[in-house]
Amino acid sequence: MDHTFIKHIYDTHLECTQCPSSKAIESFFVDLLGVFFPNFASSPVESLAELENRVNILKKEMEGILYKNLLDENKSSQETIEHFFEVLPDVYYKLQKDVEAMFEGDPAAHSKEEIIRAYPGFYAIAAYRIAHELALLGVNTVPRLITEHAHSKTGIDIHPNARIGEHFFIDHGTGIVIGETTIIGDHVKIYQGVTLGALSVDKADAKTKRHPTIEDDVIIYSGATILGGNTIIGRGSVVGGNVWLTRSVPAGSKIYYKVQMQNSKEHANTILSK
Repeated sequence: MDHTFIKHIYDTHLECTQCPSSKAIESFFVDLLGVFFPNFASSPVESLAELENRVNILKKEMEGILYKNLLDENKSSQETIEHFFEVLPDVYYKLQKDVEAMFEGDPAAHSKEEIIRAYPGFYAIAAYRIAHELALLGVNTVPRLITEHAHSKTGIDIHPNARIGEHFFIDHGTGIVIGETTIIGDHVKIYQGVTLGALSVDKADAKTKRHPTIEDDVIIYSGATILGGNTIIGRGSVVGGNVWLTRSVPAGSKIYYKVQMQNSKEHANTILSK
């Protein structure tokens, strides 16, 4: 490599002397989970003062990862940190409701502790809920790195800008994709391999709603693909496995994939019933 190229690379390093590493961002997320849930803590907390100290350490960690990651240059990192920690109780209680949904909805779940420690769906949802709050505060890059960390561990890809209601249940989860402008209501259950995606990947559509809306009490079974910003899955609907949808369906619908054998050839139909 010639000297000019080496110099160019060196200059980019100089511009990022305080850029937070992906490792530091992952560590912040895991440490925060350890404060929320003892199962994730690296060591048990022995006093209230020790727990308060861990919260203060988290604030210091967050200060370190916010360098050059605020969209709003007029907002101080300290102000952002304080606002983030003010909303953490709400995040915690939402996660408790998610755990409740998983425990009630999965006959294989023997305890809530098992869900918190072992379910990839819980890990991905926890990463999403924390990253979403950071995104709402105008933090750039960090929210996506948190959800991508969970993606790498679980195979579940949830964009931090998606809007997801309470009592959310991801079962198994591998291969789930939830796009940036997706809206999901309360008491929704999604199985592995589901895609909530866009009909177009044109850059000109970046600021439009490109992903579907899933209303309350919907179940989406494995392998289903639902696309489009105008696509609405009505409340209480059930979307069967491997269904492909690019249009809205009314509340209470049941959509399933039917394969017919005809002259030794398979013909697949998506059937909607109420």
